[in-house]
Amino acid sequence: MNVNHDSLPTTPAARVLVIDDEPQIRKFIDISVRSQGYKTLLAETGEQGLALLATQGADLVILDLGLPDRDGQEVLRELRQWSRVPVIVLTVRSSEAQKVALLDAGANDYVTKPFGIEELMARIRAFLRNASREGQVLPAYDDGWLRIDLARREVRLDGAPVALTRKEFALLSLLAQQPGRLITQPQLLREMWGPTHEEDAHYLRILVGKLRHKLGDDAAAPTYIITEPGVGLRFQAHERSAGASS
Repeated sequence: MNVNHDSLPTTPAARVLVIDDEPQIRKFIDISVRSQGYKTLLAETGEQGLALLATQGADLVILDLGLPDRDGQEVLRELRQWSRVPVIVLTVRSSEAQKVALLDAGANDYVTKPFGIEELMARIRAFLRNASREGQVLPAYDDGWLRIDLARREVRLDGAPVALTRKEFALLSLLAQQPGRLITQPQLLREMWGPTHEEDAHYLRILVGKLRHKLGDDAAAPTYIITEPGVGLRFQAHERSAGASS
C-alpha cells in the first residue's frame, strides 16, 4: 500500500532556548541544534531569556551562568517559580559544592566550559526524548538487553530475571524514570533513607556498587549508572527506547 507521507500529521520541532551573552557560543550552539532538526530561540541576557520563555515557550533551556545583567543562578530560581522546562546549565564553576547547588536550585544537568558540542548535543537529545514522553505512564524501560518493569517490579538482563533487594530496585527505578537527569547525592539520600541521612554518602556508594554488580555494569566504564564524582548519579538510556514492551 502506498502511503502519502505529505498527508501524515507531523510533530512540531522541539524548541531550544539558548541564554548566553557570548555571540560565538550562541552561534555555535544555534548551528548545532538546528542541524538536529530542532528550532532555536536566542537570548543574550537573563531578562531576554525569561521573556522569550514566557511569551514563546521552549522544550529545553541552555543557560549560561555568567550573564551581564543577572547571575544565571538567579535566573534559574526565577524560572523555576513558574516553569518545569528542562534546563542545562553552562558553567565554568567546577567545584562539587557549586554543581550540587545548581542542581538543587532546579537545573536538570550542567556542562562545564569549555565543553564538547557532541557531549552537549547528546544531553539535549536525551532530554528532548524524555520530554516527548512527559505525562505518559512509562511501565517499563527496555533497550533489548536491560528491561525494568516498574509495574511488576521486575528486572531482566537478556531475558533472565535479576534478583534485586527493595532498596536496589527503588534506586534503579528512581534513576530510570528520569533518564539523562543528574540527580544529586543529597536528593537520592533523602528519597532513599530520609532527610536525616543527607550526609551518609557511603550508604549510596555501597548500594550503587551492589546494583552495578547485579546489572553487570562496570564501574570503570558504566553502561547505565553514571557517576558524577561528588555530585550525583544519572541513568543513561539506550536506543529501543524506554516504554517499549515485549
